[in-house]
Amino acid sequence: MREKAKKIKAFIMDVDGTLTDGKIYIGDKGEVFKAFNVKDGYGIKMLIENGITPIIITGRNSEIVKKRAEELNIKEVYQGIDNKVETYEQIKLNLGLKDEEFAFVGDDLNDYALMEKVGLKLVVNNCSEELVKIADYQSSLNGGEGAVRDVINRLLTAK
Repeated sequence: MREKAKKIKAFIMDVDGTLTDGKIYIGDKGEVFKAFNVKDGYGIKMLIENGITPIIITGRNSEIVKKRAEELNIKEVYQGIDNKVETYEQIKLNLGLKDEEFAFVGDDLNDYALMEKVGLKLVVNNCSEELVKIADYQSSLNGGEGAVRDVINRLLTAK
């Protein structure tokens, strides 16, 4: 993992099941709630301090995600994405980076194709088995419970 970590310049995150516990709470008036772990947020700030660009690519659209990304100064936010690889390829072109310069943390099958492409493959503890098979590192923590901070710590320590 050390050699791969040294090359990382951008860090892609899924949201539901990765930055959150995957639960979506819906109030009686239709309002939607998600919970984010503050430790993950601090880890994202650590990425920025270390010159690594944080990126969100998620399948759902949510004002909550937009608001949280703004709080954390994440400028690259892509929501409502069905084809994460297509979006990734555009990001790669825009940033002028290579596959080996990206890390990605995800949790489920919709993350598999993107995970296959990046240089450093990271997963949360409660991810699908298929992702574990290709991961470079699996956190001992579940999504939404500090797993993103854990993989960020591992990445920064390995650099």
